Amino acid sequence: MVPMALGEKIRELREELGMSQAQLSVQGGLSQGYLSQLENEEVQNPSAAVIFGLARALHVDPRVLMRAAGYEEAGAQEQGDEGYEVTVDPDLLQFLARFPRDQQADFLRFMQAIERGKTAVGAGRTS
Repeated sequence: MVPMALGEKIRELREELGMSQAQLSVQGGLSQGYLSQLENEEVQNPSAAVIFGLARALHVDPRVLMRAAGYEEAGAQEQGDEGYEVTVDPDLLQFLARFPRDQQADFLRFMQAIERGKTAVGAGRTS
């Protein structure tokens, strides 16, 4: 199988999440124009910071994008994408991606508070 080019991989992952270029550029910390150039294979050798920012925004292991960009992992054996498992429902990610980053942060804090509440309630129980 021929490896997918970086731009093609970014576009595929972005579309899987239902994200626009504008949304991904904001969450990935780069301009929409630069993202467009990446997706259209007009940029050679993007920095590791760009790749890691995009990987975080796309919820993938950075090695997926590093391989697509043609970077080899020094001293590492080829693992393929199977070494990284996404444990979050893609529909949930797609839903959350529609909200601005500040609202996503609010939602995260809310969910963390619920989780802490369950832990506190569960710790207080005796059988």
